[in-house]
Amino acid sequence: MAPMHPTALIADDEAPMRDQLRARLHEAWPALRIVAEAANGAEAVALALEHKPDIAFLDIRMPGMGGIDAARRMYERCHIVFVTAYDQYAVEAFEQGAIDYLLKPVTLARLETTVARLRRGLEHTPQDIGAQLARLAQLAQLGEQLLAQNGAAAAAAARPAFLRWIQAQAGNSLRMVSTREVLFFQSDDKYTRVQTATAQHLIRKPLKELEEELDPDEFWRIHRSTLVRVDAIAEVRRDLRGRQMLRLRGYPDELEVSRNHGALFQQM
Repeated sequence: MAPMHPTALIADDEAPMRDQLRARLHEAWPALRIVAEAANGAEAVALALEHKPDIAFLDIRMPGMGGIDAARRMYERCHIVFVTAYDQYAVEAFEQGAIDYLLKPVTLARLETTVARLRRGLEHTPQDIGAQLARLAQLAQLGEQLLAQNGAAAAAAARPAFLRWIQAQAGNSLRMVSTREVLFFQSDDKYTRVQTATAQHLIRKPLKELEEELDPDEFWRIHRSTLVRVDAIAEVRRDLRGRQMLRLRGYPDELEVSRNHGALFQQM
């Protein structure tokens, strides 16, 4: 029988990636409790022994012990989900077996599919995936060798291409707005507002579609209707009602952080 209050561990060496996954999981599965977070595989194994989570979300590439080696030490005790940048060898291996995976940047739609699988999987004990993990380790080693041979060019080609320019209509002309200029995107009825330090534009592309095309390290969702450029954030404070409010450089008004996304600023 599946636990009434399932628990999970997140392991990723990049804090913004842990923050993003935590926030997305809160949206897709509010009942799931994140009981521990790790920055590498060795920490993940130790925390799994301590907290005994039902699920472990493991980044494949982490310094020291990576996610695959960590999974080989914990798969008998919890269900494993790998979070990875696109790797054709790993993805092919995932598709052939019982291990689920999420590709970076993690989208809410894909995460909801994984959550549905995990809900069903939690009704049973974790499957024996030892042989598949051994195969994944071989493929990962092969990938590292190919990456070393091809050098930095291969690494750059493997990274997903994110949206860099916004096309905004201005009367009879078309304005090209660099995403580096954008302070935030905000949904507004049929349109999405594109706010820079000097101008405001309206585009028809939905916020959800924009979020999937933008670099998740550069833009965070702070509200169901708002995406904010991370390096434009000057200050985060709580108002008298206890709400988290953002002040952006080059913009006079504050933006509210919704409760569902407050974990992005957990230290407050």
